[in-house]
Amino acid sequence: MNIVRPIKSVDDLSSAGLIGDADRLALEDVAARYAIGLTPSIAALIDRADPADPIARQFVPDVSELQTTPEERDDPIGDLPHSPVEGIVHRYPDRVLLKAVHVCPVYCRFCFRREMVGPQGLGTLEPEAMKAAFDYIRQHDEIWEVILTGGDPLILSPRRLEDIMRELSAIDHVKIVRFHTRVPVVDPRKIDVALIDALKASGKTVYIALHANHPREFTAEARAACARIVDAGIVMISQSVLLKGVNNDADVLASLMKTFVENRIKPYYLHHPDLAPGTSHFRLSIEEGQAIVAALRGRISGLCQPAYILDIPGGYGKTVIAESGVRKTADGCFSVSDYRGGEHSYPPAG
Repeated sequence: MNIVRPIKSVDDLSSAGLIGDADRLALEDVAARYAIGLTPSIAALIDRADPADPIARQFVPDVSELQTTPEERDDPIGDLPHSPVEGIVHRYPDRVLLKAVHVCPVYCRFCFRREMVGPQGLGTLEPEAMKAAFDYIRQHDEIWEVILTGGDPLILSPRRLEDIMRELSAIDHVKIVRFHTRVPVVDPRKIDVALIDALKASGKTVYIALHANHPREFTAEARAACARIVDAGIVMISQSVLLKGVNNDADVLASLMKTFVENRIKPYYLHHPDLAPGTSHFRLSIEEGQAIVAALRGRISGLCQPAYILDIPGGYGKTVIAESGVRKTADGCFSVSDYRGGEHSYPPAG
């Protein structure tokens, strides 16, 4: 279908042929709590003949979102306890999150900030709150890196982005500015000269962490958008979420990581899904995740290997949860497993 406008409601989903009439009433209840958003680029990627389409699963709402399990929480990774001023999260000593906007071009159904983003969320920082956020960064000279997240910061206009970058340019102890975004794959036409110039306005070293979860997200337009970024001297890294029904398969995950590398994007984080409300249908066990990640070892180049991480609930930060291939033995040596599952002693006997 030739969809030219963003999809933002259950009616829009129905008109685009993405849901059936039988689903509409239940999905209105989902829409009353969680934002709906698909760009034309994403809507065009969805295979309407496939009820298990991995792109649709990420962006089309599901009645399963109305089921909340006891362990789920509104702030699953503990942003709020580490927010000294509005818009700032200071969890680690040398870096802060700057949440300038809480709006996205698309709304992932597994989003860990789903209670905070969207039209019903926290909105865009008001000028006074933005000033207070920059003042906080200025007053803390241990802050080496500022990470713009939200929401999706690249939904802002080039003028707004340039204003932010010029503020950061005047803070000498900030050396790195990182953007977490989905825009290059979900709205690739937005990555134009004006936006790229705005990202470089600070004179700082800029990184873009691109969120993508399935190799099909890399359309020709998305690949071209990433090339424009990298050719401008901006380093790209990846982040993905390990999701049941999307990429919980070693072959799919290997293809995704290779696709990142082919597009000059270094695989960085593979997140275990967070305990956000209404997302249990996306979660697999840590043991299942470890087995999938272990299957990547030896299957794809070291360039393609992400760090499998868990954000510890409560705000305690990230930890690597990949299964170790090394264990200590009773004789004080080590047993080391190779990528085929073979076991070897280290140091070797004799």
